[in-house]
Amino acid sequence: MAAFSDGFNRPDSSNLGAGWVQVSGFWAIASSQLSPGSDGGTIILRAAGAMDSSDHSVQVTIAATTAASHGVWCRGNSNISSGYLWRNDGTSWDLFSVVSGTFTVIGSYAAAAAPGDVAKLQAVGSTIKGFVNGVQRVSVTDTAVASGTSVGLRSTSSAAIRFDDFAAADVTAGVALGVAAETGGAQSLAGSKAAALGVTLEAGVAQHLVGAKTAVLLTATAAEAAQALTASTSRSLTTAATSETAQPLTGTKTAILGVAVETSTARPLTAASGDGIDRVTAGTPHSLWTARRPRTPAWSAGTPRT
Repeated sequence: MAAFSDGFNRPDSSNLGAGWVQVSGFWAIASSQLSPGSDGGTIILRAAGAMDSSDHSVQVTIAATTAASHGVWCRGNSNISSGYLWRNDGTSWDLFSVVSGTFTVIGSYAAAAAPGDVAKLQAVGSTIKGFVNGVQRVSVTDTAVASGTSVGLRSTSSAAIRFDDFAAADVTAGVALGVAAETGGAQSLAGSKAAALGVTLEAGVAQHLVGAKTAVLLTATAAEAAQALTASTSRSLTTAATSETAQPLTGTKTAILGVAVETSTARPLTAASGDGIDRVTAGTPHSLWTARRPRTPAWSAGTPRT
């Protein structure tokens, strides 16, 4: 089985290397991609090596695109004048059979190419298939081109177009499987198997953490304010397990008194006079008043004195 690939990851150059044959036009490596130049017109590039059989596939990534014809060839002859072409023109993907330079559309998928699309074309026997990003978009049966081992690219020469990651390989037809002669049923597990474990050759000891790691903290985007407490909670108190007795105060405390700001002097008692009482002996109880000469004004029973 033959296979060929090129990722174009090399310095800019008009020399593509020994893996390619520029059938027409001027191709070049530009920024690690394949460029079809900018001269205008349609140009053709093929891989120098041929596939081993006419059953093979070819694909390429369309790194940059524009509304102009560009795509991949398979089952081609040496100058790519016959074979199959899967190309996009800015509006649709079209599958062509090409015989001696005559192009015939045998299948279409309406969609413009986009940067990054992977275009793939496969021919196995009379079944020809076109893929975009791994999804089959066209599959036809066609016998116009029965053989051919060349693969390559066909494109309008435009600076807006770039290709990348070209790959081609033979496709081996699968073999039909016959009916199984017998089948085996799953068996239940039985018995057990044990083995003595050997002594470990070494053990690892946990290591102390050393060093430190710091990082600049970002400014806080929000802050929380303390909220006032609300409501209340209560519970029953149990009987005190112990009690304390008040202790008498001990010791003394003194302080120097300041000078009195004023004093009061005791006044001597004086004998009564002019109020109708002639004599009163202090400290001796009296039960009798002694009347002498009448005094003016006289006492009147029930009449308040003034």
